[in-house]
Amino acid sequence: MAVPTHTVTNQVPPLVAYDVYASDPALTEGVARHAAPERLDEITSELSELGRSAGSAQARRWGEEANACSPVLRTHDRYGHRIDEVDFHPSWHRLLGHAVSAGLTTAWARPDGHLRRTAGFITWTQAEAGHGCPLSMTHAAVPALRAEPSLAAEWEPRLTSRTYEPELMAPGAKPGALFGMGMTEKQGGSDVRANTTRAEPLAEEGCYVLTGHKWFCSAPMSDGFLVLAQAPGGLTCFLLPRVLPDGTRNPFAIQRLKDKLGNRSNASSEVEFSGTWARRVGEEGRGVATIIEMVAATRLDCVSGSAALMRQAVAQATHHAAYREAFGGPLIDKPLMRNVLADLALESEAATTLALRLAAAYDADGEHERHLRRIAVPVAKYWVTKRCPAVAGEALECLGGNGYVEESGMPRLFRESPLNSIWEGSGNVQALDVLRAMQREPQALNAFLVEIGQARGADHRLDAAVKDLLTELGDLEGIEARARRVVERMAVVLQGSLLVRYAPAPVSDAFCASRLGGDWGTAFGTLPHTLDLAAVVDRARPVVE
Repeated sequence: MAVPTHTVTNQVPPLVAYDVYASDPALTEGVARHAAPERLDEITSELSELGRSAGSAQARRWGEEANACSPVLRTHDRYGHRIDEVDFHPSWHRLLGHAVSAGLTTAWARPDGHLRRTAGFITWTQAEAGHGCPLSMTHAAVPALRAEPSLAAEWEPRLTSRTYEPELMAPGAKPGALFGMGMTEKQGGSDVRANTTRAEPLAEEGCYVLTGHKWFCSAPMSDGFLVLAQAPGGLTCFLLPRVLPDGTRNPFAIQRLKDKLGNRSNASSEVEFSGTWARRVGEEGRGVATIIEMVAATRLDCVSGSAALMRQAVAQATHHAAYREAFGGPLIDKPLMRNVLADLALESEAATTLALRLAAAYDADGEHERHLRRIAVPVAKYWVTKRCPAVAGEALECLGGNGYVEESGMPRLFRESPLNSIWEGSGNVQALDVLRAMQREPQALNAFLVEIGQARGADHRLDAAVKDLLTELGDLEGIEARARRVVERMAVVLQGSLLVRYAPAPVSDAFCASRLGGDWGTAFGTLPHTLDLAAVVDRARPVVE
């Protein structure tokens, strides 16, 4: 029934029916910059198709439904048999199936594979972030499995398949498989060397039975897991399948699903192993060294996932401001709101540009790129994931009260925003890993300095920031207590170097003036008013056809 006083005006249309990929210049330009020219048209077509799907009303609805209906644990069937299965809403399967078919678990053997996948991950997870966990675990398991060639030959074709099959079945019957990971335990957290799960060798070479627990087991509905356990020779990496080759279930007791702040569409669990069969990956006692490549790949996904969340937050904020009117005109034209939006856009573009550069480093795989990855991945993981909650919160505020209600989608973005900073090692772990890289692999620091040095002389504020950073790096007194400060400076200098080289002048100028030149406050919206902020905002605003 119509009510005379209830006339709806000045409400913003939903941000749907747009190409998430094509409407993001930082993303499209980054792909064009790093991709082989002869493959660019193919890659662009592939990513635009994914972008249109990500920006559709259908994908938005899938994301809403997958988060409104959280996974449900079923420990037993109706007859009392232990089954330990997780039920998901059909929209979760639609999201995951679309991602797998789009190649988001396929990177290691494709030309420009990591660049394609990272760009696709940033694009598609803007529709819904939670299902990015099994995508990331599956993708990242490949380099760890290659430590055991026989296992890689058996499992890699399944992990890189474009076929999604959610049912648990014998590995040989699966056209495609997903992987999870279990490293942390109750008593250790990030200190995985304190793990107590035991691995006892069997008569068959490379086979063991595991007894113990995992406090966080990612994606427990997966077909297999890489886990750490104490073998006779020390902490070792193992492949633990959910279903054994003969089709019987491997003992894998899911004790409960975690009740999480965000990431609610995805299942995270506590699991118990009791006589659980597993195969060794790599040598006994080399568990951390074996699984570290998986960890590095998932850390890059933390960067990409945070870049995706920031991009979607900025897209929503700029879209809202373009349509919402207040005080005589659109919000986007108000100088103070424009300052806020431009500041958010800078953070988002810097994150995306850095993520793509690191993805390209995986594809190039020369000496410089390998050493750069070793140090720049934890640098980026530390800083980009730290910036994500601040961006999500400020973008939510741009929508005012409308941003605080669930229908806007902004609360889900905000709840998701702290996750990547915690996942795969919190901030302190990343900062200390950067110090470890500098101390044990001096070539890594040299590669970092060579990389930022490519912008030398292009901006005086960047040059001054590099000089200050070198002074900071040369002072070893109290370096562990200063690790966060050092890594933060490394991150913003690296981002500044990339933007000076590649971004339009209004973007690089604003970034250097604020992040490097010190002309910035302690909250978003404090950029110098003399900058070309309108150009920065226009670049960040998504185009809806």
